[in-house]
Amino acid sequence: MSDQVLIRIEDVSRIFPVPGGEFAALKKINATINKGCFTILKGRSGSGKTTLMNIVGGLDAPSSGKVFIEDCEISSLSEKERENLRRKDFGFVFQSVSLIPSLNAYQNVEFSMRLAGKKIDAGTAKRVRDCLKMVGLGNRMTHMPAELSGGEQQRVAIARAIAHKPRVIFADEPTAELDSAMAASVTELFKTMAEKEGITVLMTTHDVGLMDAADSIIELESGERINA
Repeated sequence: MSDQVLIRIEDVSRIFPVPGGEFAALKKINATINKGCFTILKGRSGSGKTTLMNIVGGLDAPSSGKVFIEDCEISSLSEKERENLRRKDFGFVFQSVSLIPSLNAYQNVEFSMRLAGKKIDAGTAKRVRDCLKMVGLGNRMTHMPAELSGGEQQRVAIARAIAHKPRVIFADEPTAELDSAMAASVTELFKTMAEKEGITVLMTTHDVGLMDAADSIIELESGERINA
């Protein structure tokens, strides 16, 4: 395995029971993702991209196949072990921003540091401020979520996801509720995070207008990978 490879997906399938039989959401998916790479999981609704992201992110387990983060086979970990991995090594950004409404932008980002087990001191406080500045919200730190636009809330969510310096950020349709200009801006932010922070980013989208920002693309259709 190349020293540059962070994630390996080997023959991953996911089968869900349905009335009268089974549904194959994923069919023997293989892929590698390099460290610090901004990768887009492309596909229409129902293609399996969110299912694959959930498996790689330790939120679900494959029915068969394996997922490795470097030498760690996360698909064989217990739920408690996967929870620890998610909290310390992963960051998540979802379509629904889900900021804590009673906390301001700064406090929302700081809360993620606490969840990751970081000691809150002068160093972590500086990291929180720096992350909000990186996403263009250095002058909005004390604003409550209700005082921020949809795009600004998503930027807080990105700052929250990167604050504890995760190895991987998983972003599931983070631009779906944004207009095209804001979607492009948020996507460029992910690319910047990969380049400047060295964080590997895996983002799902069906928006073909965002593909040029990606370092690599994994395209799915009906649960199968359709690009090499």
